[in-house]
Amino acid sequence: MAYSVEGIEGLPEIGRGDDLAAIIVAASELEDGDILVVTSKVVSKAEGRVVAATDREQAITDETVRVVATREFPGGVTRIVENRQGIIGAAAGVDASNAPDGTVLLLPVDPDASARALATGIRSLTGRSIGVILSDTLGRPWREGQTDIAIGAAGVHVFDDLRGGTDAAGKPLVVTMPCVADEIASAAELVKGKSAGVPVAVVRGLGRYVGALDLPGARTIQRPSDRDLFRVGADEAYDNGYRDGFEESQSEGSLRRES
Repeated sequence: MAYSVEGIEGLPEIGRGDDLAAIIVAASELEDGDILVVTSKVVSKAEGRVVAATDREQAITDETVRVVATREFPGGVTRIVENRQGIIGAAAGVDASNAPDGTVLLLPVDPDASARALATGIRSLTGRSIGVILSDTLGRPWREGQTDIAIGAAGVHVFDDLRGGTDAAGKPLVVTMPCVADEIASAAELVKGKSAGVPVAVVRGLGRYVGALDLPGARTIQRPSDRDLFRVGADEAYDNGYRDGFEESQSEGSLRRES
């Protein structure tokens, strides 16, 4: 039970229309069962998801479908939102780092489709059974710091469903379902880094998680709203409850006056 993670160095700066599959294949020697973890930024660049933005905040607003929480701080505001891809995080995935001045990077329109296209191209070029994970950096509730997660996946089992099995002591596993796609994305970030100029890593030794290109993608990792216990921030929940209580009392008062 061993695996390795190695960054693929020497990749050129990626631009709109570049054949990312061919570029990665030319810079690496891939084997059956390898999993490539690709920083979503380079996919965004290849797909032309670079937009002019003199105001990053407006770009965030444009990519937001639901505000989860906002917090002001000296010099600005942090917005935790749900974006068009259904991902909940800070700034809707809009990123000004590693982008030309006056522009921002948006996430791929459909990260799973992007991962599938990339995996299809790499498999075609190499004849190897390769999995692809697109990664991005997010914070976590209750914990400081950030880590990389999978926002797109193709040819990879995103979960290791252990439900129905038993642990080492023979006790039944009822809810255990590790999100291996997130674990792999996070491990790959240890060799990619934020400023090292290494946007792609190859994870070797986990071929048991590699499979067909039509496996469920990373979108299935996102928890449905009806099972989301933390759909809004704490302050927002309080404000909503206070407002609803006030409106209810006003309504009851109006009914008493009319009667």
